[in-house]
Amino acid sequence: MKAIIFDMDGLMIDTEIIYHETDRKIAESFGKTVSEETLGKMMGRKPIESYRIFCDDLGIEEPIEQLLKTRYDLVEKMLLQEIKPMPGLFDILDEFKGKMKMAIATGSPHKFLEIALDKLNIREYFDVTQPSDGIVNGKPDPEIYLKVMEKLKLGPEYCIVIEDSSNGARAGKNAGCYTIAVPSEYTYKQDFSFVDYVAIDLKDAREHIKKLLSL
Repeated sequence: MKAIIFDMDGLMIDTEIIYHETDRKIAESFGKTVSEETLGKMMGRKPIESYRIFCDDLGIEEPIEQLLKTRYDLVEKMLLQEIKPMPGLFDILDEFKGKMKMAIATGSPHKFLEIALDKLNIREYFDVTQPSDGIVNGKPDPEIYLKVMEKLKLGPEYCIVIEDSSNGARAGKNAGCYTIAVPSEYTYKQDFSFVDYVAIDLKDAREHIKKLLSL
């Protein structure tokens, strides 16, 4: 194994609460209530694909691009106020810095990725970053991971993917990578039966990778 590819939202940073709160507010503005099932289906996907599910499930006929602009503005304000790293993030980054290549493959747009990198001061850890911009098919399609591996100049047999959602984990497996799931409080009920390892948290993922490297 030569590289670790991280998802961002819900895995590296605690943003799912921000997205869920924003999506609930937008639903309420139309007199609707968004279910946990719908929020779960939206997770890990490209924003436009995510909001297509949102509109279909809630019966909202507003232009998706207009809704996404509203969402972007609300989420950006909240991200600029505060971003919290998920437990164990700096443990795993410090453990493998200089030992393995590290990358980010996120369904978030470039602007949100840049905010996270700057607010947490973690840019130096990553060799490659890939936001949803420029990705045609979002997770669970493997496109984003294939693109990251192309940038890393590595095949899937050399890459470990770490994801918190089933959609994201399926993208990693569909790309042929060894895939570790770190379910969050929002995703622990999702299907992870197909992954190579389910970790309790990022510290557990770190220890599992250390074992893999020693085999």
